Amino acid sequence: MSIDLDTWHARGQTYRHERHPIFYVDEGQGEPLLLIHGFPTASWDWHALWPGLTDRYRCVAPDMLGFGFSAKPRRHDYRIAEQADLHEGLLDLLGIGRVHVLAHDYGDTVAQELLARDVDRCRIGQPTRIASLGLLNGGLFPETHHPRAVQTLLLGRAGWLIARLMSERAFAHNMRAIFGEQTPPSPATLAALWALVRHNRGTRIAHRLIRYMPERREHRARWVGALQAAGVPMRLINGLQDPVSGRHMVTRYRELIPDADVVALDCGHYPQIEQPAAVLEAYLAFRAGLGDPDPGMDGSPEV
Repeated sequence: MSIDLDTWHARGQTYRHERHPIFYVDEGQGEPLLLIHGFPTASWDWHALWPGLTDRYRCVAPDMLGFGFSAKPRRHDYRIAEQADLHEGLLDLLGIGRVHVLAHDYGDTVAQELLARDVDRCRIGQPTRIASLGLLNGGLFPETHHPRAVQTLLLGRAGWLIARLMSERAFAHNMRAIFGEQTPPSPATLAALWALVRHNRGTRIAHRLIRYMPERREHRARWVGALQAAGVPMRLINGLQDPVSGRHMVTRYRELIPDADVVALDCGHYPQIEQPAAVLEAYLAFRAGLGDPDPGMDGSPEV
């Protein structure tokens, strides 16, 4: 049973990162699980998985700075490192040290930075933080990221104008294009996702948030190296129909990641919305393999 956007908002709390209010939801009991959302949406992306995850884990899901119900400062220089700081600050506030991570899209990049920090800690003999890493469709490798035309335009010199001209109709069109043919978003889902983007005049900063794309190229060695060197259990759960980070990204993942653990799904860029039952099954089977209690489900095979 999924959770509607108003209910999700009502369940949330806020904390301050620097001077900015950050929205987050913290529910469930058990081992902590940090859920990191993607661009351009927010933590509500996890709503269809939430009941199944909170039955087993303490789930913490913030809206990053510039997203969803969190602050969206207009002239801010949004950076992946700061988003990683935000997550570490929230975990510290909640008294959480070691944590499992499940990430999607832009959130994959934030997770890569968190993983790189663990690699740095390990080198100097400090305790690491990430116990395991689950990844959904995202630009793990800049050479296989196929941005949509609107993303490229937002990154250009006229990006500020593209952001101001963004409409619900255009947003819905672009979102439908990255979902699977057999798993399109419902009108209600599109309306909720648009509400998250538009909240607190969020469209006006879209051209600033998109700057993560050149950051991925700039920090490729650090972030790809973290996936290769960290040594934590990882599983990629990926929708192959995704034109941005689909089958082609999975091929590259298998090439670069030793003993790659991949579950391939017949859907698009948002597996947690398109095929939540399959994603939950694949993730719980992954965790069962790490010694979690048997979730009562069989693992999805590699495809």
